[in-house]
Amino acid sequence: MIFESKDLYQALANDPAQLRRIWENVKQVMRPGALDPLVKEMIYVAVSATNGCEYCTYSHTAAARKKGMTDAMFLELMAVVGLANETNRLANGLRPPVDPQFKP
Repeated sequence: MIFESKDLYQALANDPAQLRRIWENVKQVMRPGALDPLVKEMIYVAVSATNGCEYCTYSHTAAARKKGMTDAMFLELMAVVGLANETNRLANGLRPPVDPQFKP
């Protein structure tokens, strides 16, 4: 199972079609692919922390730990999240033009 807790799914069970749609999407996106499962869980933790989703941050941190994330990896991940949030806000506020070499 991807999540440690089933509380989110119990809440979604009030709408079976929504539950089925979300669960199928979770299984499709989180299955092994070009990104390994640990990387996917760590990305999920990063986005959840940024969005302030306590439920997702805790459940995906637990899932990432089961897949091998160490304390050092978690702390480094949170440092990258903090840096990205800071520099994103600065760039959004300052609105510098994007360097041509960064554009496709």
